[in-house]
Amino acid sequence: MKYKDEDEIKRALGIDSWRNLSKDKMIRFVAMMPDMSTEVALKIVEQFPTFKDFALNVVDAIKKSHESTLSANQQSQEHVHRAFQDLRDAIKNELDKGDLTWEQRKELIEKMQDAVKEESQMDRENKRFLDGALKKVVMVGGAALALGVAFVGGRIMAEGKDSPEEGLEA
Repeated sequence: MKYKDEDEIKRALGIDSWRNLSKDKMIRFVAMMPDMSTEVALKIVEQFPTFKDFALNVVDAIKKSHESTLSANQQSQEHVHRAFQDLRDAIKNELDKGDLTWEQRKELIEKMQDAVKEESQMDRENKRFLDGALKKVVMVGGAALALGVAFVGGRIMAEGKDSPEEGLEA
């Protein structure tokens, strides 16, 4: 575990008190959760009376951030694919000229093949990026929800221990 206690986590977040935990820093806190023990994480979470709502807000913010990243990525990919298409069109126009030598045609065809290979490689890299981004969103969102469930479940169990006769009346 990277973070051993609350003070290390507060220092990493740049806060003096948990009251100073903004939504952005809460997202960072949730992202840090895999690097802290469950006990430390739960001890911190217990200090937030509305952690469930906060966790849901964090998940919503992560979702929006992920959607924004995907949108920007899609626009970038479309731009790259258009640029490659323009390159292929230019090469095709050159190939359509009747006055090219065999060597010139061969060179243009090789350039087109290289462009297709490069575009294909970029597409594979983009898919790996998207896969990694999705895994991070799932991991961070899952951690936030799991802690929210653990926190709410722990409170319910604690409340049940405080008043055992209420649990018997159902």
